[in-house]
Amino acid sequence: MSETISGREGLLSKAFVGLADALIDDYDIVDLLNQLVGDCGTLFAADAVGILLADSQGFLQVVASSDEDVSQMELLQLQADDGPCVECVRTASPVAVPDLAEVDDRWPALTEAMRTRRLYRAVYAVPLRLRGTAIGAMNLFRREPGSLPDDDLALAQALADVATVAILQERAVRRGEVLIEQLQTALNSRVIIEQAKGVLAQHGGLTMSAAFERLRSHSRNRNQRISEVARRIVEGDLELSALDAPRTAG
Repeated sequence: MSETISGREGLLSKAFVGLADALIDDYDIVDLLNQLVGDCGTLFAADAVGILLADSQGFLQVVASSDEDVSQMELLQLQADDGPCVECVRTASPVAVPDLAEVDDRWPALTEAMRTRRLYRAVYAVPLRLRGTAIGAMNLFRREPGSLPDDDLALAQALADVATVAILQERAVRRGEVLIEQLQTALNSRVIIEQAKGVLAQHGGLTMSAAFERLRSHSRNRNQRISEVARRIVEGDLELSALDAPRTAG
């Protein structure tokens, strides 16, 4: 990692504070999870990060990802109903695969697709879990084989645990229930957001990642939910040229 220890500690504190704030304030779950994805991509020796959540029917869906390759990797596993990330949710336990090439017999469809499409070579999945039940998984991907330090995996699990509580909220924790309606809302919002990203990408000649950053920047500057801005874009109620461009550092 290029971050100094003090700088990394600051980023880690910021990530935990952001999750903790969601326990007491109203929050945008899609923005929260995308922020978590961005934080983990900076904090850990991972090239990309993705999050899966179960919908009201128990089916897993991609709800946040750092890039389109991650979405492909996650979707390959969902289509096959198997793979390290799916297994992580199924068992509610972390799954570590330092080299996917060494598990051909375990997930043959996934490893073959990985080689063909030249996606990721290693994956580490930590469950979003509460009391032994997983509602999803946070997945760290590497383009080259290699191990993640145990301390990094422990920190990733801690962030995932706090995110789980933020999603479920304290009242649901006491009842031992999952806020299915809130999870479903997040997944439905993701569909609208993906449509809006496509509209922005086509209109502005942007990548999907750049389109999302423009969408998120505008929603934050206007103190609006990403899903609401996305809905207005899809329905043609928002002038695309009026969208705020992401702020650059410096």
